Amino acid sequence: MKILLLAGEESGVVYAERLKAEISKASSEPVEFKGYQDHFSTEDLGVFGIWEVVKRLSFFMKVKRTMLRVVDEWHPDAVVTIDYPGLNLRISQYAKSKGIPAIHIVCPQVWAWHRDRIPKIPSKMTRLLCFFPFEPGIFKDYESADFSARFIGHPMIDIFAEERGTSSSAGVVGGAKVAILPGSRAGEITRHMPRLIEAMHLVKGRVKDATFTIPAANARAGALIGKALASAGLEECVRVTDGGARDVLRKADAAVVASGTATLEAALAGVPTVLVYAVGPLLAAFLKRAITGVRHVGLANIIAEKAEVECPMPELLQENFTPKAVADIITGWLADAESRAAARKALSDVMARLHSDGAALALAAKEILSLAAGGKKAENA
Repeated sequence: MKILLLAGEESGVVYAERLKAEISKASSEPVEFKGYQDHFSTEDLGVFGIWEVVKRLSFFMKVKRTMLRVVDEWHPDAVVTIDYPGLNLRISQYAKSKGIPAIHIVCPQVWAWHRDRIPKIPSKMTRLLCFFPFEPGIFKDYESADFSARFIGHPMIDIFAEERGTSSSAGVVGGAKVAILPGSRAGEITRHMPRLIEAMHLVKGRVKDATFTIPAANARAGALIGKALASAGLEECVRVTDGGARDVLRKADAAVVASGTATLEAALAGVPTVLVYAVGPLLAAFLKRAITGVRHVGLANIIAEKAEVECPMPELLQENFTPKAVADIITGWLADAESRAAARKALSDVMARLHSDGAALALAAKEILSLAAGGKKAENA
């Protein structure tokens, strides 16, 4: 069996590797996989922002041409795409037009912006596997023999359950422990680190035993973080680790996390977290007009919003993301055990809504194998 498995960013690659194992375990025959990483690096694929994409448009056109050629020449039994919708959905739609089952994992954020895209989703895939319980209902009027959406739970639930009790103390320094996650993309780190460095100075001035751990998502991120810290005067209380974000979050007393999958990891770790994010003025103006379906950007907060319960994670965005605002929230938690406990409970209550009727990626593997087998029967017929 041949499966084209496409994940373009760090978080998607983590899921892809685990999904490969689940598919291989559940399959009755050997499975061969191909993906972006056979031709391109994850670091080159992981960009964010209108201008960043425009600057590298020729590169992304090359990526698309390469993967469409793989579809035509390799003839996979199924095409599985994980998130990364800008490119993945184009390849998924092409595969479906060729009669190849196309399974997309992670619902495009049509519940946040451009709801007019909802009727177009069925033409781009055969099956949509959703991580959040409110997402399948968005597509109930568009289901057919060629398209359906299903909630499988969130794989991070299973990852955290597996890792519980196996984490080590590596990468975690003593004192009042604060995790700092500035993002994995170069642009995020460049924009966020100056404000975070100033916030760390403020926290250190108020909480003398405060220590900070920054888990770098990859080597490029580590180099950028190190460069930002080089003249910050925080050498004695800041440690940069090579990955290990979940371990760092589990042991932290409080965290500052850039919006994205890392905020969900922080919520599952139960660490009181302030979400921060800033983008350039052009993208900020666009997003302000485009995002109309939700009032929050953090995944834990969006789940809470859809369930009409209190949002558990303070958000500091754009001009509200100031060093003082970050320091005020963090020092408040560090100084008050009761407020930390309340924050942890609020996060736990919201995260309980992500459980499904089995391990998320095991359920995904069954769906993929079933559709791939059906596609092979149709082709042989």
